[in-house]
Amino acid sequence: MNLEVLIEGWFFKVVLTVLVSFIGVFLGLLYKGFDRKITAMMQSRIGPPWIQPFRDVKKLFMKETIIPDTAIPWLFNAAPIVALVAPLIALAYLPLGPFGPIMEGYGGLILLLYLLAIPAVAMAFGGLASGSPYATVGSQRELVLMMSYELPLAITAVALAFNYETFSIATISSEPVWNSVGMMGGIGFALILAALFAVMPGELSKVPFDQAEAETELAGGLFVEYSGRNLGIFYIAEVVKMVVVGAFLIALFFPYNLSSLYSFGGPEINGMMLWNVIVDTAFFLFKLLIIIYVAVSVIRVGFARFQINKASYFYWVPMTIISLLGMLLVVVGGAA
Repeated sequence: MNLEVLIEGWFFKVVLTVLVSFIGVFLGLLYKGFDRKITAMMQSRIGPPWIQPFRDVKKLFMKETIIPDTAIPWLFNAAPIVALVAPLIALAYLPLGPFGPIMEGYGGLILLLYLLAIPAVAMAFGGLASGSPYATVGSQRELVLMMSYELPLAITAVALAFNYETFSIATISSEPVWNSVGMMGGIGFALILAALFAVMPGELSKVPFDQAEAETELAGGLFVEYSGRNLGIFYIAEVVKMVVVGAFLIALFFPYNLSSLYSFGGPEINGMMLWNVIVDTAFFLFKLLIIIYVAVSVIRVGFARFQINKASYFYWVPMTIISLLGMLLVVVGGAA
C-alpha cells in the first residue's frame, strides 16, 4: 500500500475519532440530564433541568483545581485524563447507528472490554494517589466491584466468539444474535443480556452499585479530594462511558435499523441514502435512551445501595451462574 494513502487513511480516522469524541461527550451530558429528570419524575420530584449536566461541567472547569499535600501529584492529575481517554477511544470501535466502527479491523471485543475496565482502574489509582483515607476505602471498593462484574462480561465475550467464530464487533453487529441461533441459543443470549443489564449500573457506579462513592458513608469516596478541572474530567468520563456501554449493548443485541424494513430515500451520499441515515441515527439515539432508562434510571429508583460484600456476591454468584447457563445454552443450542 502507498505510504501517502496509508497516512491519509489514518489521518481521516483520527479526525473522525475526534469528531465522534465530541459527539460522545455531548450525548453523554444530554442523556445524563434526561436520566436525572426522568429519575426525579419517577420520585415525584421536579428535578433539575435537562441541561444541568452542561452547567455542572462548566462550573467545575471554572473552579480552582486543588491538589492535596498528601497526594502524588502526577498520578492524581493523570487519573482523570486516563479515565476519559479510554471510553473516548472505545467509541471508535463501536458501530453507532447506521455508521460502522471507525477502527474496524484494528481491534475487537476483547480490546473493548479492556477499554471499559480502564476508567475504573484509573479512578481507583486516582483515589489512592490522593492520600485520603476515605478515597482509599472507595478505591478498594471500586477494584473489588470491578473484579466482580468483569467475569459476566468475559463470559459474554466467550459466548459471542463461539457463536460467530470471531471477536470482531463489526461482524457480530452485522446480524442480530437472535437470528444466528436456534430457540435454545436464543434463550441463552436472553440470559446473558439480562446479566449485562445487571452489570451496566455496576460498570457505571450507579445505585445500587455506587459503594466506591457512597457520599453518606465516605463523603464522596474516591472523589473526595478532587475538585475543579480534574473532577470535571471525571464527570465527563462517567457520562461518556454511559454512552459507550449503551452502544455496546445495542451493537451486540439490538443492531436493528429501520431502513432495513423500509427505505426512506433522499439524496445518496457515499452509497447511503440521506433520509435513511437520519432515521437510523434517530432510532439509535432512541434505543440508547431506552437502555439507559431501563438499566440505570429504573434500577436507581427501585433499589437502595448494596453493601460492598453483597454487591460483589451478586456479580460473582447469581450473575455469573446466569451468564454461564446462557453460554452453555448457546454452545449446546448451536446455530439456527
